[in-house]
Amino acid sequence: MEWAQEKVKRGSYKSAAVVGAVIDLGNCLDLTVRENLDLLADAYRSFEAARAKAKLTLPENKDIRGAKVGDKLLRYLDCAVIKHLHENIEDEVRYAQATGAAPAILPFDTVRGLFVEGDNVYPGGGFYQKTHTQIAVRSETSIIGVFRPRNR
Repeated sequence: MEWAQEKVKRGSYKSAAVVGAVIDLGNCLDLTVRENLDLLADAYRSFEAARAKAKLTLPENKDIRGAKVGDKLLRYLDCAVIKHLHENIEDEVRYAQATGAAPAILPFDTVRGLFVEGDNVYPGGGFYQKTHTQIAVRSETSIIGVFRPRNR
């Protein structure tokens, strides 16, 4: 709700609302797990090489007006790299199916990431006021149910 209310303040929407969901993460690209960060780093290198070959610049993460400088809330690069990773995995699955082989990796149903944002909770500390986890659902079957959250 906090995020939605901030979008209203910035003029993006007229009113704020949220929907709750029960999600089965299934095969999750969990970006709090080192092995998956290695996978993401490989995807970045592949994405960077593809963009260079096409003589295209890399997208950049950017700050938004009114947010803490350095939070880079517009995550264009991150989104492009994750999308590239999914596309590579889907290509791998198609190739494996065409050749009768087993794919080395299966497509992800969900993506979970931790985002460190905002000001320090207290001076000199390592905790930040707007740190949060986000989940992106790629497979509709991962949504078990939806509900209206209670008002706080």
